[in-house]
Amino acid sequence: MKSRITSQFKSGVRAFALAVLALPVTAALSQAAARPTVEVAFVLDTTGSMGGLLEGAKRKIWSIATSVVDTNPDADIRIGLVAYRDVGDEYVTRTFDLTTDIQDIYANLLELKARGGGDWPESVNEALDVAVNKLQWTRGGDARRIVFLVGDAPPHMDYAQDTKYQKTLAVAKQRDIVVNAVLAGSARDTERVWQDIAQLGDGRFIPIPQDGGELVVIETPYDDDIIILQKEINGTVIPYGPQKLQKRVEEKTRQLSQVAAAAPSSASDMASYLNKRAKVSSEAVTGDGDLVSAVASGRTTVASVRDDELPDTLRKLTPEQLKAEIDKQTQTRRSLNEKLAALVQKRDAFVADKKRSTAPTRTSSFDRAVEDTLRAQTKR
Repeated sequence: MKSRITSQFKSGVRAFALAVLALPVTAALSQAAARPTVEVAFVLDTTGSMGGLLEGAKRKIWSIATSVVDTNPDADIRIGLVAYRDVGDEYVTRTFDLTTDIQDIYANLLELKARGGGDWPESVNEALDVAVNKLQWTRGGDARRIVFLVGDAPPHMDYAQDTKYQKTLAVAKQRDIVVNAVLAGSARDTERVWQDIAQLGDGRFIPIPQDGGELVVIETPYDDDIIILQKEINGTVIPYGPQKLQKRVEEKTRQLSQVAAAAPSSASDMASYLNKRAKVSSEAVTGDGDLVSAVASGRTTVASVRDDELPDTLRKLTPEQLKAEIDKQTQTRRSLNEKLAALVQKRDAFVADKKRSTAPTRTSSFDRAVEDTLRAQTKR
C-alpha cells in the first residue's frame, strides 16, 4: 500500500511539474497564429546561359530575404524555389517547396548548376504551373504571395501537355499570387512574353543584363565581429527531434563558418537575417530542430520532449534541470543578440550609404531589382 501511494505521489508531482512547464504555450501559439505571412517563390531558369545570374543569386539570397524582414519584421517568411530547364535535359523542373527554413533553401540553391538548354525555348509554362499550382501557398489570411520568374528564353508554346502561362496566371490572380518577370538579357521574343506575364500576373517586368548585372557586394567594418557573435549564438543551439533532424541542425550551425570562408559579406548577410528574425522567432538557425528556439517561441514545451529526442548529454536530466539548461542558453542567446543587433544596425547604415552612392545602376542589378520589388509589394 505504501509503495502504491508513493508511486501515485511521484506521478502526481511529475504531472504537476510538466503542466507548469507547459503554461506559456497557448499565448505564444496564439501570437504566432496572428502574425502575417510573406511567401516568395523564385522560378529560375538553370540552363547553361544563366550561369552568371545563378551564381549571383547564391551570393545574394540572404540580403534578399533580409529585405523582406526589414519591411515585415513580425511576419512568417517562407521562400520556395522552382528550377527549370527543358524536356530532354537532366530535369524539366526541380522543386523546393515554400518553407521558413531559409538555410535549407540556401543549401539547395548552392547545389544547382547552370547546364543544358541550347535549343532556345524552355519549359517556362510547366515551371510557372508548378509554382502557382503545386507549391503549398498559404490560403486566405493576411498573406503576401509573390513569384519571380527569372530567365532569358521564351516558353515552348508547342508542348501539348503543358498548361499555358495565360491559364496559370488566371489562377494566380484568383489566389492573390503576384507574378513578376525578370528578363536576363535582351532577347526580343522573350521580352514580349515576359511583359505579357508581368501584366497578367499583376507584377513588374524587370529587365537586367544577361549575367544579372553588377553584383552588389558591400563589405563593411562590422562583418568580422558580426560573424564572430553569430558563431557564439550558434553555440547556444540544442538540437532535438529525430536523429536525422538533429544532424541537420548541427550542419546548419557549421554553415555560417563555411560561408564565411568563401564569402564573408554573405555570411554577414546571413547573420543579419538571423538576428532580425530572432526578435520574433528566437531562432539561431532557421527551421525546426533547435529546442531553445522551439521552447522560447512556444512551438513546443519541455514537457513534450522525450528523452530519445534529446542529445545524449541531456537525456538523463529531469524536466526541471532541462528547463534550467534551456533558460540558461536562452538568456545567453538573448544577450548575444542584443550585442549583435547594435552591430547589424551600424552595418545597415553603412550599406545604405554605399547603395545610395551607386544609385544610378539600381535597375541593372538582379539583387537590387528584386529587393526593391519585394519592399514595394510586401509593404503593409
